[in-house]
Amino acid sequence: MTEYRSLYPEIEAAKSGMLPVSDGHEIYYEECGNPNGKPAVYVHGGPGGGSSPDQRRVFDPQKYRIILFDQRGCGKSTPTASLENNTTWDLVEDMERLRTHLGIERWQICGGSWGSTLALTYSQTHVERVTEVVLRGIFTLRKHELDWYYQGGAANLFPDEWEKFVAPIDVSQRNDMISAYYRQLTSDDVNIQQTAARAWSMWEGSTINLLQRPKQIEQFGTESFAVAFARIECHYFVNKGFFNTDGWLIENVDKIHHLPITIIQGRYDVCTPMTTAWDLHQALPEADFHIVPDAGHAFDEPGIADQLVRTTDRYAE
Repeated sequence: MTEYRSLYPEIEAAKSGMLPVSDGHEIYYEECGNPNGKPAVYVHGGPGGGSSPDQRRVFDPQKYRIILFDQRGCGKSTPTASLENNTTWDLVEDMERLRTHLGIERWQICGGSWGSTLALTYSQTHVERVTEVVLRGIFTLRKHELDWYYQGGAANLFPDEWEKFVAPIDVSQRNDMISAYYRQLTSDDVNIQQTAARAWSMWEGSTINLLQRPKQIEQFGTESFAVAFARIECHYFVNKGFFNTDGWLIENVDKIHHLPITIIQGRYDVCTPMTTAWDLHQALPEADFHIVPDAGHAFDEPGIADQLVRTTDRYAE
């Protein structure tokens, strides 16, 4: 077996700023790498997860002009945890505003988990602005995907963590966990909101890796992260991603058949199981498709990081 490639060394942001978009929102963005290099934007997960410095490391800084941004309401974007005027289509247009603001004609789109959802949505909406699409941990926000993770499918693998997740919800409301959580996460009672946010967020933090990372789980449970993450994520899920149909993303892949596309999926991904990546692979048979045999969901697991770096290196040429 070929030795895994690791992420590129840590790098600091060279430029950063706040971009007013619409409806009172401002989004944080940053650039690093080669200012004259190939433009690539990393689309973070969640929704509500925010960008992180390690995401810069997916790209060769000598060859890429690397752009990261925080989606509405999370990370350094303001107002924090806001659900107002926060939809998939708002985020797509924010990406277009950012591209225009940075003077970029076309860019590579790279995203995982919810980032794959938004990357697909943007690519299908603004296909003429995309050079390549790099997708990891595929999530198309269909009902059965949400049911798997929030209605007991994943509980079969993590019954101990599931018990903690359902604890804030009355037994009578557990037939629709997303709606029950949404009521608590939008409660006027700050204590109810924070308790729900912590439980929602730590469920995800406990299940995203093949092997659990205690420090990561703890970080997911911090108030500064959990409230924005849980409120925004649940808001998108209760609204079915703001898509017109349940399978909208796969139904519209014909718009991007001609683009260079890579799909990377951990075989033991509990958050976004491989069936979704397989469905996308069937709809896009010409795309490069890589199953990582010893990985879960997170982008920095060794096998997934290896495939991401190999893919961006190839597209840099």
